[in-house]
Amino acid sequence: MSNQVYIFDTTLRDGEQVPGCQLTCDEKVEIAIALEALGVDVIEAGFPVSSPGDFRAVQEVSKVVQKPIICALTRANTQDIDAAVEALRYAKRPRIHTGVGASDVHIRHKFKSSRAEILELGVAAVRYAKRFVEDVEFYAEDAGRADWDFLAKMITAVIDAGATVVNIPDTTGYCLPEDYGAMIHHLKTQVPNIDRAIISVHCHNDLGMATANTIAGIQNGARQVEATINGIGERAGNASLEEVAMILKTHQKLKVHTRIHTPYLNPISQLVSERMRMPVQANKAIVGKNAFAHSSGIHQDGVLKNRENYEIIAPEEVGVASSAIILTARSGKHALRHHLERLGYACTAEKLQDLYQAFLQMADRRKDISDQDLQVLMRQCG
Repeated sequence: MSNQVYIFDTTLRDGEQVPGCQLTCDEKVEIAIALEALGVDVIEAGFPVSSPGDFRAVQEVSKVVQKPIICALTRANTQDIDAAVEALRYAKRPRIHTGVGASDVHIRHKFKSSRAEILELGVAAVRYAKRFVEDVEFYAEDAGRADWDFLAKMITAVIDAGATVVNIPDTTGYCLPEDYGAMIHHLKTQVPNIDRAIISVHCHNDLGMATANTIAGIQNGARQVEATINGIGERAGNASLEEVAMILKTHQKLKVHTRIHTPYLNPISQLVSERMRMPVQANKAIVGKNAFAHSSGIHQDGVLKNRENYEIIAPEEVGVASSAIILTARSGKHALRHHLERLGYACTAEKLQDLYQAFLQMADRRKDISDQDLQVLMRQCG
């Protein structure tokens, strides 16, 4: 089994489905160029049949991106696939991403159909797409709630029809990591032609488990990850690209790697946040403004002595200039001395003790202490 995990970024498609955060065509192209520099393997640029704007965005991204595969989403019908083919006309490495519901919930209530009819629909869509492009990805929507044996039958059939990648989405974010991993293992062992396709994982975050489920999928044989910058996406979002990339880089025992250039993670996070007008939560793993910030005296003392006491990732690895020692009423004398020395002040141990008591009174009033506050403190305390 390959130890390369391919990163399929769907920020421009699934990520852009966040209400009120739509991107212009030019913004999509700008982000696509940044994604190429980041090192993603696949960019899902849009859903061409959904609107003229999405169609144009897929076309324009296809024109400027050179290395990554450019992917267009479709439903399992000829009209959607024809639109995708035309939108991908300029792509150097085109991929059509087509599929249909796999769970009985979707089959009965969304499609008002039967398993046999849905299976036939999925196979026909793959065969039709294969007439135009070599690289066809099939998604088994709501696989997380599907019957495993029927899912295995569906995946076997679409691979026989020509699918090169099979996407096993936890569309509703329902699965527990143990169960999702077991489902991927079931497909890996029960689909006889699985060696002819890459298993892809596409996990949503409705219960906060998208990243954990994604890693469980990789541990059980998946070799493509579908994710978004900042974990944005429909409802509670998708698996976070930056979290997955840094988990795989940090945990060498997983024995897999990506092509992601991790120092670009923080800059692209900020770009996506700005263009989508969607702030990143402060405590967001990897790219939140507090991810490398320390305000507790115990933590500050430990980090100042050795960063690895409280940081498992060097901030520079993800494009952050340095750790931040934030002065608050919870800070200790070591942190106060650190900032005073940074500003050019030297203090004896006795003087520091007096300053610290005055500092705590100021911190209780002001919450966060700035360099200007420290200068005022030094003037007041002589």
